[in-house]
Amino acid sequence: MGKGKRERPIYLGNKLAEIRKKLGLSQNEILRHLGLSDQLTREEISAYERGVREPTVLTLLKYAQAAGIYVDALVDDQVSLPEKLPANPKNEGINKAKLKKS
Repeated sequence: MGKGKRERPIYLGNKLAEIRKKLGLSQNEILRHLGLSDQLTREEISAYERGVREPTVLTLLKYAQAAGIYVDALVDDQVSLPEKLPANPKNEGINKAKLKKS
């Protein structure tokens, strides 16, 4: 294990906030929607959205499931979330590199 800083997704917090807003939920409501109200607080959701803290992998999975996307779309900074959430069928996101070529 290295002693250097761990790489972090730059846009993760923005994507989490975008999911919550596109689902039409407050920070307290997203906790209930994800089934996390007994594990997390609104302040922790706020910290995730501001990029101050990172959620656990299982919390990311719950966000992805609620949004109908793959976890990759959350953590890959080269991928944007789909316009409509929750996505149906499950969506892998929009690759930004492919958009630039079009």
